[in-house]
Amino acid sequence: MKKFDFKLQKLLDIRVNIEEECKIKFKRAQDEKLIAEKNLETLNSNYSKYSETRKFGSVVQQKITQAYLNSIAICINEAVVEIDKKSLFLEEKREEFRQKQIDRKTVEILKDKQKEKFYKEQNAIEQRANDEFAIYGFIRNKFERR
Repeated sequence: MKKFDFKLQKLLDIRVNIEEECKIKFKRAQDEKLIAEKNLETLNSNYSKYSETRKFGSVVQQKITQAYLNSIAICINEAVVEIDKKSLFLEEKREEFRQKQIDRKTVEILKDKQKEKFYKEQNAIEQRANDEFAIYGFIRNKFERR
């Protein structure tokens, strides 16, 4: 019996590798977005913490605290913009990854269909050979009895 040989195996291997690279890029983009979200969370917690301490202390301390809160507010706005950019980038990578999966699966489906066809043909050849052997055996037994 012959072995199944998929002629597009190199293409499938290339597409699997490309998909793996794309998966890594997608994961990296997810991690970057999570880091940006944690940064925003930290900034928000600092803002709320220092906004309550602003009420206490001398006038100079209150002015320093207010300046710090203003700078945190600016950083929060920048962090929100950065998260929006990272979200868009993440969606691009997600779509790219999805497309690479489709490309790989297309070739895999083709491989599966060719493999199934190959095995059906091999089984048909084997069945014909078995039928011929059965016929020869029947004929031989028929002539030996006479």
